Amino acid sequence: MRANKYIAIIVVLIIAGVVFLASAYRVDETEQVVITQFGRVIGDPVTEPGLNFRIPFVQNANYFPKNIQAWDGEPGQIPTLDKTYIWVDTFARWRIVDPVAFLRTVTGIPSALARLDDIINPAVRNVITSHELIETVRNSNREMTTLDQEEMEDVKSEAIKEVVKEEEERDQYNVKVGRAALTKMMLAEAQPKLDKFGIEVIDVKIKRVNYVEGVRESVYKRMIAERKQMAEKIRSIGQGEARKIEGDKERDLLEIQSGAYKKAEQIKGDADAKATDIYADAYGRDPEFYSFMKSLEVYADSLEGADVVLSTDSEFLRYIEDFNSSDGNQTK
Repeated sequence: MRANKYIAIIVVLIIAGVVFLASAYRVDETEQVVITQFGRVIGDPVTEPGLNFRIPFVQNANYFPKNIQAWDGEPGQIPTLDKTYIWVDTFARWRIVDPVAFLRTVTGIPSALARLDDIINPAVRNVITSHELIETVRNSNREMTTLDQEEMEDVKSEAIKEVVKEEEERDQYNVKVGRAALTKMMLAEAQPKLDKFGIEVIDVKIKRVNYVEGVRESVYKRMIAERKQMAEKIRSIGQGEARKIEGDKERDLLEIQSGAYKKAEQIKGDADAKATDIYADAYGRDPEFYSFMKSLEVYADSLEGADVVLSTDSEFLRYIEDFNSSDGNQTK
């Protein structure tokens, strides 16, 4: 009898342990639990972490995440207001704020993601198709520069700066809304439709924007053509600047050469004048000797290697005649 009593106690303890384990459930910091009984919600959701209890085998604990969840949209083609087809990829962050409504409507995360697809994707499409392309890629009319500031400082030609300025002004657009405001519009359009599911969308963002393949090729070609045109403008301006520099160089060279020639001739003239003064001073002391020396120079230039017949009475041969006469007197 006593053995049967111990067995009964053990069986009761085991049953009590099973019942305890079946009735206890734990909630951590990232979870929230809704208790249901035969499919009907019982009590308020359990959102605080800790150990809780329920009626075993009758009530069920339905766990849902309490932290922020990710939604990644399906990329697709969307036409903008200015009839440009772009490839848009979006994402969003959301969380369950009403687990009871969430359980009654979508029941689980996969169904919730499908609902988000059905609501956020059309909101993104509606907002983008209502605005121009520039609104999806820029937030403001902040000035854009083709060259870095340091490169602009290195550009010395004002004409090249003008070309760059014209290019920048041509590329300026009037941004009225901006990308950040568009994402807020997407959120404002999607959120009211998600309230009944107990879902709160924290934000919707555009991950990537690109042209579709066909438009992308034409855009690339246009960009290349524009860059080539700008390069040709700058190249022609550079060639003009080079011609101007070469012309200035030639002009400066001629001025230097003419100045040097003028100075050289002036120095030569001053030297000849000084030499003439020296000669005049030297020969002026004995005019007869000067005449004699000059006649000898003329004889050397005129009679050397030439067959000339002159009369001895010629004035040209006066000094030779005088020399012969003085030589004859010495001989006698």
